[in-house]
Amino acid sequence: MACFQGGEKNREIAAALRVSERSVERWRRQWREDGHAGVALKGSPGRPRLSDAQRARLERELERGPLAHGWTDQRWTLARVKTLIGRLFHVSYAVEGTWRLLRRNGWSWQQPARRAIERDDDAVELWKREVWPRVRAPRRRTEPGWSSKTRPASR
Repeated sequence: MACFQGGEKNREIAAALRVSERSVERWRRQWREDGHAGVALKGSPGRPRLSDAQRARLERELERGPLAHGWTDQRWTLARVKTLIGRLFHVSYAVEGTWRLLRRNGWSWQQPARRAIERDDDAVELWKREVWPRVRAPRRRTEPGWSSKTRPASR
């Protein structure tokens, strides 16, 4: 870089480029060690991409279903697909990146058209009546609270 060859100070370069002096120090060190190639733009790190072979394998594994991979039901969620990609290929995707990958490969968001055969409506009603009232959060009080550590009556 011309500014390094010209002997400009890190402070001046940082101000001109609107970056930290620490970044300029790092760039200068890379320039000294590797020359122009050390500070050449390498592009955005981008998102990890799967090869064509890996995408084909992912497709096969998704078709096998979640039960084959240790989940207890037949729903593929983005979090599960993300976990599967990590297990199979040791590549970390964000949930959003997983969705983009799936959409790009022809998968779509879907919801079951009807209820599962295994569903037990009596057990669901029993749970709603007996278990839910015990586990739901208590209702808020209707009167305003007091932010002071002491109550007004105790003063």
